[in-house]
Amino acid sequence: MKSVHLFMAALLLPAAAYGNRWAADSVKTAQHVSLDEVVVIATKAAKGTPVAYSDLSKDELARRNDGQGIPCLISQTPSVIMTSDAGTGIGYSGFRIRGTDANRINITVNGVPVNDAESHGVFWVNMPDFASSVENIQIQRGVGTSTNGAAAFGATVAMQTANASMKPSAEYAMSAGSFGTVKHMAKGGTGLLADHFVFDARYSDIRSDGFIDRASARMSSYFMSAAWYGDHALVKFQTFGSSEKTYQAWTGVPSAMLKPSAPGAKPNRTFNPCGAYEENGETRFYNNQTDNYWQEHYHLMASRRLGSFWTMNLTLHYTPGSGYYEDYKAGATLDDYKLPGYTDPEGKAVNKTDLVRRKWLDNDFYGGIYSANYRSLKLQLTAGAAVNKYAGRHFGQVVWAKSANALPLPGHEYYRNKGEKLDYSAYLKAIWLFHPDLNGYADLQYRGIDYKIDGSIDNRQAGYNVHVDRKWDFFNPKAGLNYRKKDHNAFVSVSVANREPNRDNFTQSGANEHPVHETLYDYEAGYAYRHKSVHAGANLYYMDYRNQLILSGKLSEIGEPLTSNIKDSYRMGLELTGGISLARGLTWNGNVSFSRNRIKDFTEFIDDWDNGGQISRYIGTVDIAYSPDIVANSAMDLCYGDFSATFHSQYVGRQYVDNTSAKDRSVDPYFVSGLRMGYVFRPAFMKEIALDITLNNLFNEAYETNGWAYSYMEGGVRRKDDGYFTQAGINAMARMTLRF
Repeated sequence: MKSVHLFMAALLLPAAAYGNRWAADSVKTAQHVSLDEVVVIATKAAKGTPVAYSDLSKDELARRNDGQGIPCLISQTPSVIMTSDAGTGIGYSGFRIRGTDANRINITVNGVPVNDAESHGVFWVNMPDFASSVENIQIQRGVGTSTNGAAAFGATVAMQTANASMKPSAEYAMSAGSFGTVKHMAKGGTGLLADHFVFDARYSDIRSDGFIDRASARMSSYFMSAAWYGDHALVKFQTFGSSEKTYQAWTGVPSAMLKPSAPGAKPNRTFNPCGAYEENGETRFYNNQTDNYWQEHYHLMASRRLGSFWTMNLTLHYTPGSGYYEDYKAGATLDDYKLPGYTDPEGKAVNKTDLVRRKWLDNDFYGGIYSANYRSLKLQLTAGAAVNKYAGRHFGQVVWAKSANALPLPGHEYYRNKGEKLDYSAYLKAIWLFHPDLNGYADLQYRGIDYKIDGSIDNRQAGYNVHVDRKWDFFNPKAGLNYRKKDHNAFVSVSVANREPNRDNFTQSGANEHPVHETLYDYEAGYAYRHKSVHAGANLYYMDYRNQLILSGKLSEIGEPLTSNIKDSYRMGLELTGGISLARGLTWNGNVSFSRNRIKDFTEFIDDWDNGGQISRYIGTVDIAYSPDIVANSAMDLCYGDFSATFHSQYVGRQYVDNTSAKDRSVDPYFVSGLRMGYVFRPAFMKEIALDITLNNLFNEAYETNGWAYSYMEGGVRRKDDGYFTQAGINAMARMTLRF
């Protein structure tokens, strides 16, 4: 333990010399910071940073973690809503913050970008039970302090993997509950060996049938870590990865199923149209309509102290991934799949058949991230740089055709393209103490992107070649002031972020569509009060977008939905947080977000099935899709000895699923509650046995969290195709955890 203590003491030296409130806070904070956190300090907001953020600790995550993904575990934080394709939080799931989805949120693990370089999205199904290996999660709302990876156009989520345990440990947990859900998790650590080495590992397996029909999930994941601690240095190697096989539930339940118009008809909230086809007049479902993906992450991290004020960190990373989704296409046009037409025995020309296709993605993502951190009496300074390279190979195969004559060779390839992206950035950020109660913050970031796509893409004109070669240079400045005195804290800030178009903005654009980058100007002001038994806070924000890319209803010449740059749009809101200790062991915490999210001068384009082409309709100012005006959370926590209980609730206002503010194309407001109860036994022969049970959707609310709609004109009447993602009614999960 000597080397560990020496390194910690070295980190505390500059803070201990401050001799003021800043110093006292720095020492207090540092005493609760492990060596491992030095690696990710550059991507997280520290005290004195004028940013609205929330922190979730390892213990908070562990209490909630029955096998659901990260989106479910963070859903009680301000301005966050989550959605689940299977209706249970297991498998494909996602979240939005301030109405912004994951492809506009900067998400990192140990400072390494998680967002897919091309789509900008994050697929949490590829990180099952990752929460079991997370030390903490920080959620920054707004542009935040993101320094590596994708642009933060609504929020930043910075995750740090678990700190090494200096004592030997072992843990096994089993969860079981509704919809055939079973989770096994085992992990352990060696503790400190030979005064320098620590090894930790985890393995998890999750199975669930899902609430939605056939929405099964079969997922497994691992995490392994090896760390070396020296007197002034830390070197850590970590690898984590997963495999998943999920039945597709991507299209939601049609509204006609949720609200049937036929007399006596009952709603069908679990209907899943994925994989449906007709055979002999009967509707059947393809049994392998699945998504399959394998992904691994490798992080090599090093941190070293140089003198009394400097620490330096370097992280090298590599993430390979490979997988496909398979689906049944009824009545597919052969030419779309580069398959030749043929003549049947009766002399009739055949140009369509049922077939099964696989769409593959095989990719590699790697790079390096460097930062240098300086802390002195009045200055906290971080400088850093990152270079990341992505190469993604996209291709499609036809693996089966109903008509043998249509498929010359199983595994026939009908498109292939490659996307390459080089992302490089450098930044300098500083917190300067003007006065014992007042500090200033500045953050200057340069980000450059080189992006190329070459090859053929999958669409109705199969074989259509795409060529993209674009470069961007972005300057993203941030500045603010933070005032703190006794129990009061206030801040103001202004930030700028720029974001490049993603892959779909190019591959699904029309001949006359030329997407340009988006710009966000984010203005924030906040106040917080914290005393022994009560805390309260308020945050005001105005997020002004230029050239935001949104779905407008336009279709390309091949029938694909298009995104278009919209000149002016904005989000503005008020976020309130609070909590109080009502009695010994009894606390209440809550938050509510009020917002206004608008697009100015919006014109909708509707496909005209009667005459071909499209009809344009000017609407004016409309709500931004998927952006509710109110999100509220409440949690009552009781802790009495070894017994604990939490009753939590969430209300989410109306969400429109397109940009027309039409009520018949929206997700209804919902109010949903849950209850968790647990008890810990402490026998003499082991550390503890923890038992808990969670009741989700306690009052059996019938609700949806997400949806989509496609509008068209037919017979002079506006019609629609749509899908809504229904969530499970009341359901239960029980868990037993053994700790040694």
